[in-house]
Amino acid sequence: MGQSAFQVDRVEPHGRARAGRLLTPHGEIRTPVFMPVGTQATVKAVTQEMLEALDARVILGNTYHLYLRPGQETIRDLGGLHGFMSWGRAILTDSGGFQVFSLGDLRRIREEGVEFRSHLDGSRQFISPEVSMQIQHALGSDIAMAFDECTPHPATHPEAERSLALTTRWARRSRAEFDRLGAGARAALFGIIQGGVYHDLRRQSLEQLAGIEFSGYAIGGLSVGEEKAVMYEVVEAIAPQMPPDRPRYLMGVGTPEDLVECVARGVDMFDCVMPTRNARNGQAFTARGRLNLKNARYARDGRPIDEGCACRVCRRYTRAYLRHLYHSGEMLASILCTYHNLAFYLDTMGKIRQAITLGEFAAFRTQFLDELQRESAEGRDRADASDG
Repeated sequence: MGQSAFQVDRVEPHGRARAGRLLTPHGEIRTPVFMPVGTQATVKAVTQEMLEALDARVILGNTYHLYLRPGQETIRDLGGLHGFMSWGRAILTDSGGFQVFSLGDLRRIREEGVEFRSHLDGSRQFISPEVSMQIQHALGSDIAMAFDECTPHPATHPEAERSLALTTRWARRSRAEFDRLGAGARAALFGIIQGGVYHDLRRQSLEQLAGIEFSGYAIGGLSVGEEKAVMYEVVEAIAPQMPPDRPRYLMGVGTPEDLVECVARGVDMFDCVMPTRNARNGQAFTARGRLNLKNARYARDGRPIDEGCACRVCRRYTRAYLRHLYHSGEMLASILCTYHNLAFYLDTMGKIRQAITLGEFAAFRTQFLDELQRESAEGRDRADASDG
């Protein structure tokens, strides 16, 4: 299991939602957990002190971006990612597979690895399972991810099968290099299940990865264009089959309702850029749906973003002020909205954990989703950027 150990403390009665603890060299992570995305050694628009105030226990870094800039040697020599960014809590590093996948025509996949052109300067680069493990080892993350190929959507069954077979071969090489480096002395390695939207291929991928033995298992290749109902069906089919004594991580997902629905299907870990990216565009998440703070209707609105939220932003600032900041081009707008959105996501996960612990998750889920649907049906603001 490397340097992370996972314990399930409570399972929802007559359901699949789980509350547990993941122990890492940089502290305990209570699950289910949402992990803010800090791709380039920073969670955009917020400081590390803000993340600590929000009680974020784990954040993400990205192998691809940090490899290109400033380089893993620089980060290694400055105390690893923890020392470099002055973060004393846990860090999970994505392998770079998804970022390489998203380069499209700028990359070429072959058995050895992926050749690509840097999005920064066009220089030729190469990442393989071995290189990915070496970079993540230099970064010193608590949880490393095996290098995978993110299966594109749509993909035919044969295409998805070929892709997952490559992911399995790369997973074996990732495991071998991780072990050769002795990285397990301070980190855990997670494998990534692929297979597109095909349930049989997802099971096949899981079986192959389980044979390699990882400290945790992630569901990759979702939220890449498929309908939400299809995503839920895939999670419903594969999550309960994943090893019960290992963390289950759904990568790149999602909205607040996605978190609730996928916890109900047995998922323990999530990450998504949505709370931070949407904040920079003026969209705030609340228990009653999303608000576009740029809208004219908020020009004289003296209420906080979310009247039910106790975060520092909602205790102090009004919708009218935030709208003014956005329309004035002030960076404080993104800072305040990002802080609130992360507070909302992390608070939602805390409520989920508490509900599972108390055996009340089914009721929480119903109430949470009903509230969102009711507000949507009543025509509340759903971030129509053309208004105001």
